[in-house]
Amino acid sequence: MRVLVVGAGAVGGYFGGRLVEGGRDVTFLVRPRRAQQLRSDGLVIKSPHGDVTLTPKLLLTEQLAEPFDLVLLSCKAFDLDAAMASIRAAVGPATVILPLLNGLAHLDALDAAFGAERVLGGQCVIAATLDSDGHVVQLAPMNAITFGERDGTLSPRVQAIAETLKGAGFEVHASTAILQEMWEKWVFVATLAGVTTLMRGPVGAIMASPGGPEFILGVLDECCAVAEAAGYPPRAPSLARTRALLTAEGSPLTASMFRDIQAGAPIEANHMIGDLIARGEACKILVSRLHIILTHLATYERQRR
Repeated sequence: MRVLVVGAGAVGGYFGGRLVEGGRDVTFLVRPRRAQQLRSDGLVIKSPHGDVTLTPKLLLTEQLAEPFDLVLLSCKAFDLDAAMASIRAAVGPATVILPLLNGLAHLDALDAAFGAERVLGGQCVIAATLDSDGHVVQLAPMNAITFGERDGTLSPRVQAIAETLKGAGFEVHASTAILQEMWEKWVFVATLAGVTTLMRGPVGAIMASPGGPEFILGVLDECCAVAEAAGYPPRAPSLARTRALLTAEGSPLTASMFRDIQAGAPIEANHMIGDLIARGEACKILVSRLHIILTHLATYERQRR
């Protein structure tokens, strides 16, 4: 299976790099500056599972000449339009697109651009970043990709993709409930991003502050209410894990959006929080805490511009 990984940032660089290390046929679609960096230094991964430097196959958008079997889409939401435009030549009649973005709004955009029949549901679990040298740095041991057909079937193409991804140094899960799992992750990540960015600190510091526990759980309740109204209430095991992570005393846990703000980088405010608000308000759900969070994030974005 020929795999095109769109971008070689923290997520695409890690999972794509592990696939290259495992001998898979992987090509990275990158911008000129990143291409120059990778040709000079290689794709460097620093990880609890072992460091590696790779020499990956690279393409620029104008060099795409034929379809790939699988397009692994790992961009941030604010780069989605550009990413969709860049992969058009790579998407043929049998191409499957596997997006690893948080939230769900990207599914509608990809369906409209390429047809719903080509787009799987998907998500990943990893804490990683690019350092100042452009190296992929994995911050914690967890690394997994979960994906599946949105109608819940375990199709032959999902099974084929699972076989391609397995054995490359990360967990692979072919799911028959991928939309449920995407909603559960969205509830967790939106709550974590919302509270840590608004309070400018990790979970443990918020928990130790007056009103902190109540605020965290209040945001979680709003996110859960929106998910329930959409028909995907978090299941008991997922909700228990989420509550435990979000209320652990002394926890250093923050969201990647928090780290992006610290770095002065773009963020996914509307994709992660704004879309939740819109879905909640369409169902007459009060999401006052999410509104405060979005106002805060939008203010950051305006100041950054």
